[in-house]
Amino acid sequence: MVTFLRLTWSLIQYRYKTIGLVLSVLIVLTTIALAPDQKIDAQTQSNARKINIPYWGQGDDNNYPDYTLLWFGQVSPTSNYADARMAYTDEYLELFVHIIDRRLWCDTSPTGELIAYDAVTLYLKLDGNTGNTPTLQSYKFVSQMTNWDCRSNASAAYRGNGSGWAPSPIAFTTTTNWRGNYPNDNQDDKGWDVRFVIPFTSLGLTSAPPKNSTWGLALAVHDRDDAGGTPIADQIWPESMNPQSPSTWGQLGFSIPRFTHPPGVPEGATIVRQGLNGAAVPDGHVGGHTTCGDGIDHWSEWGETNYAGYEQINIQNQWDVSDYPCFSKYFVTFPLNNVPPGKIILSATLTMSLFGNAGGGPWGEPPDSFIQVFSVGEAWNEATLTWNNAPLAKENFAGTMVYPISSGQTPVYTWDVGTAVTQAYTSGQPARLALYSADGPMHTGKYFWSSNVGDWNAAGRPTLTIVWGNVCGSGGIECHFTYLPMVRR
Repeated sequence: MVTFLRLTWSLIQYRYKTIGLVLSVLIVLTTIALAPDQKIDAQTQSNARKINIPYWGQGDDNNYPDYTLLWFGQVSPTSNYADARMAYTDEYLELFVHIIDRRLWCDTSPTGELIAYDAVTLYLKLDGNTGNTPTLQSYKFVSQMTNWDCRSNASAAYRGNGSGWAPSPIAFTTTTNWRGNYPNDNQDDKGWDVRFVIPFTSLGLTSAPPKNSTWGLALAVHDRDDAGGTPIADQIWPESMNPQSPSTWGQLGFSIPRFTHPPGVPEGATIVRQGLNGAAVPDGHVGGHTTCGDGIDHWSEWGETNYAGYEQINIQNQWDVSDYPCFSKYFVTFPLNNVPPGKIILSATLTMSLFGNAGGGPWGEPPDSFIQVFSVGEAWNEATLTWNNAPLAKENFAGTMVYPISSGQTPVYTWDVGTAVTQAYTSGQPARLALYSADGPMHTGKYFWSSNVGDWNAAGRPTLTIVWGNVCGSGGIECHFTYLPMVRR
């Protein structure tokens, strides 16, 4: 969905008080997306990690591409990793957590808070991630992993009381599934998943929160790997979360934000690509590469494998957690030092060149993939980047549908990264991005050229195109333009 503003000589004039120069070249430079209500949401300036979730209207269960997700944890013999997918409808909030876990244990006679065995705790605060104690606006939902032997009393709800958490008869539902040998034994498994469905009426609301509302959000994955209950640290999101202090939680945003900026005029464009004008654009992918981790141990080595220098990268996810060796995320960092200081970002586009995909032939037809883009707040090193030490997402933004490649095609795909680049630019940081998907089917892997591809394909390297300019009215600039209606694509 893009709003186009046709820049023509008769509609736009640029006048500087001290320089009588009309910049006609800017007309052909680009078409800039503008809207009457353009502004930068104050929430984008927050340091809290945030997941923005899609609105499904009347509901569309298991609509894989339309979930957004966050990730946390590690894959090792004694650590768990989680992909948490989220969405909301008119009636309820949905959370689906997929956990990679080597040993599965559930309690056949659960009591207490259910966290002594494999379980997930979801924390919500309806008035944001604020305050130092759980108030009446704070809710906690717990679900233990279940199988045929562990089905009774497997979930519980709590509400804040100003000092802590009190059990509460809040209506919500959970369902769980597991993959592997069988829970409650010493054989290796693969993992499990849990789905939370929380009606808004159970939270005292009459309908879904208004678009752009922000709640407080936190998650904890609890783990047990043996009959004796050897202590294992929880995996938490965000990483400094304290269950008793909502100010340490992350944020849950209702609806996917659209990039906006103050009304302005373009002055120039900067293209950032590895080797172009001397730019260094490190990138790397983590997980199973294009081989589903072939030849490495999936518990002790997979999460620690580095692919520095690879010309080809993979982006892949899947609903079935037992296929986690095929999962793959991508990270890239673009320097912004060639964008002049004191400007506004009018548009920023990430371009990636697809050359292949998983599936096909005896493996069946490959599916489409909805690949999402995320901002990353921390620096990382391509030479040491792995699944287990890769940074968490700071915030998710728009995604792009990527289709299986046909013979002879070399398609190019783009992502709107205007908000992520604006945040990085205003904080004086490079634009650090991650790409991942919430896809469900098998063979969703999509193969792109990386920054390391040779000069023979320099144009196929990941590219960031930034159009920058000035705010209308600043520096003596006057803007005369006409807004055109939005065009849906």
